[in-house]
Amino acid sequence: MSTDEAGADRPSAEQTTVLPETAAQLVELERLQQALAESEERAKSHWEQYLRAVADLDNIRKRAQKDIEAANRYGLEKFAQELLPVRDSLELAVQNAEKAVDVRSLKQGQDATLQLLVKALEKLGIVTINPVGQPFDPGRHEAMLAQPSNTAEPNSVLQVIQPGYELNGRLLRPARVIVSKAP
Repeated sequence: MSTDEAGADRPSAEQTTVLPETAAQLVELERLQQALAESEERAKSHWEQYLRAVADLDNIRKRAQKDIEAANRYGLEKFAQELLPVRDSLELAVQNAEKAVDVRSLKQGQDATLQLLVKALEKLGIVTINPVGQPFDPGRHEAMLAQPSNTAEPNSVLQVIQPGYELNGRLLRPARVIVSKAP
């Protein structure tokens, strides 16, 4: 048999035949193109997520700035509301001072006003520091005088000259005290 007769059953030489090596390359190329398309889609998705996160962060920053401004403007509102009754009571006392018949009624009015002020300060979280008999604490007390004492422990508070105050655990003013020392 001649080569022409044997080739009759086979496709002609003009037809493109894929060699196994070329087919593997085409499969690999197709796989890489698909992976590239998937990666581009993921990158696009990540970029959109990034832009949303940046916008969210900017919105949070703006909202926090507005909250800070509002707190600065209206932070004293609660304080003012608590002190208004004290002011009203003092105004009433001044108006009625000339009409007062005796000192006792004036004192009662002053005591009532002081109690209003004490309650208002308590509601606001302001605590009085009155350390009589406690050990001297330079972080919370200011020593005005050291006085010898036979009855008190050395370096303890004998007397409070002016009470101190704390606001939610933070010192507003130290207590001014007289401290004991050994005789």
